Amino acid sequence: MADTLAIFSRFNWMSAVDVLFVTLIFYGVIRLLQGTRAIALLRGLILVLLVMVVLTNFTKLAALKWLLNQLIPAFLISIPIIFQPELRQALERLGRTAPLLGRTTERTVEAQVVEAIVQATASLADKRHGAIIVLQGEVGLQPYVDAGVPMDAKVSAPVLMAIFYPNAPLHDGAVVVRGDRIVATSCVLPLTDRHLDIQLGTRHRAAIGITEVSDALAVVVSEETGSISVARNGRMVRWLDDHRLREILHNFYHPRGALHRNGHRERQDEQPERKADGVKSR
Repeated sequence: MADTLAIFSRFNWMSAVDVLFVTLIFYGVIRLLQGTRAIALLRGLILVLLVMVVLTNFTKLAALKWLLNQLIPAFLISIPIIFQPELRQALERLGRTAPLLGRTTERTVEAQVVEAIVQATASLADKRHGAIIVLQGEVGLQPYVDAGVPMDAKVSAPVLMAIFYPNAPLHDGAVVVRGDRIVATSCVLPLTDRHLDIQLGTRHRAAIGITEVSDALAVVVSEETGSISVARNGRMVRWLDDHRLREILHNFYHPRGALHRNGHRERQDEQPERKADGVKSR
């Protein structure tokens, strides 16, 4: 009690500013990691550190205290390694949203990405070229990117059309888009375990599957019917036109409600795909 009173007796306005800055740093880190798988790892790490602090300060187990004290530096060194993908994405996002760059530039880039995807999917649908394009959200997709073919190309309609041209080397699998860059092609996505219309093939099941494990949005072009579909949050909207697709993509970057606004939900009575629309195994 006396130690606590002594601490508060030395507390002044500079101490308040110091605490405020530390609080803002922790708040900023949590905000940057919000919505990613790293937030669960961070909670686990904090829990382990709290247990270690309690054991080392409130017990008389000398050997255990020594061991935990030796492990703490190893934990601190492991943090950048464990959170390497999330830290990189957080720094990229921080750079894209820096006040000096302005929101106007970011919105312009997003509009260009949306138009490129709309143009590419419209052309692919007319030619009946199957495709699946995944737009990464807050949750990282690095494991699927690593399993695909790395690419660092600006999102554009010609590039997307070239990737999904039939029998092209990279057409098999999904394209992952992060920001305004295509970061990987030929990515293998997890398939949903849900019971779907038997006429929906592997490409559509993969689109729903990736949106069940992340907050990504997946755009699918049917090879059999030329229809355009969008999956998000484990649901699929089918038979979209250019206008509706553009609206959904803008809504993905700037949410104004739900993806399935105006009752556009996946329904069993919707027009079915005529054949299974599959993605060849790699």
